Amino acid sequence: MEIGIIGAGTVAQAFAGKAIDAGHLVAFSNSRGPQSLTSIVGKFGPSASAVTRAKAAERLVVLLAVPWPRLHAALEDLPAWNGRILIDATNAFIDGTPKQGIADFADGTSSEYVASLAPGARVVKAMNSLFMTNFVSEASTSSYRRVAFVSADDRVARRTVADLFESLGFAPVDLGGLATGGRIQAVGGPIAGHDFFLPWPAARTFPAFNGQVADSSARPGTTTDITGAIR
Repeated sequence: MEIGIIGAGTVAQAFAGKAIDAGHLVAFSNSRGPQSLTSIVGKFGPSASAVTRAKAAERLVVLLAVPWPRLHAALEDLPAWNGRILIDATNAFIDGTPKQGIADFADGTSSEYVASLAPGARVVKAMNSLFMTNFVSEASTSSYRRVAFVSADDRVARRTVADLFESLGFAPVDLGGLATGGRIQAVGGPIAGHDFFLPWPAARTFPAFNGQVADSSARPGTTTDITGAIR
């Protein structure tokens, strides 16, 4: 899979390293243009390229990894999304750092706001429960995998991104839609910043979190309780 990345900072590079190690291709982009990304692309080798934001957004799966104050600029003037997947890895810090706190979305969530800026995209919230120091470390042992939570209103998009993170060595867990699951894992949510592991193989859905019956994409015969798998 070739994944477009809007952003080239810590989160973008952490994801790119994992993706390339798993055999994927990545296309970095930023606000300054491909020529400013030469050193970053060189660090990742032939599986990485530098493109414009518009070209990155043409990939079937796109990672959004920019500081919150740059969100609008990152998503403006892009081609129509037409159902492509946008993985939202942003944190809604007002000034891009924890200093001024988190933006208030009233009854909504940060990912629902992102979706409003990218009409036609199937937005999937992911990567927000993990510090990048944990994300880049070894995701699995002989019997456990680090959890990667995913939330989206589109079930197929959730499954596609869950498959992607499984290919990176994680145990994906489906938290349901953006209104509920997105709120749980977004910065300031109850699982943000926590590091979870599950015995592997593991189910992808846990009704205590998302109220769903077992997903057909879950591994058959697994009834793992995530609450007993935290370490």
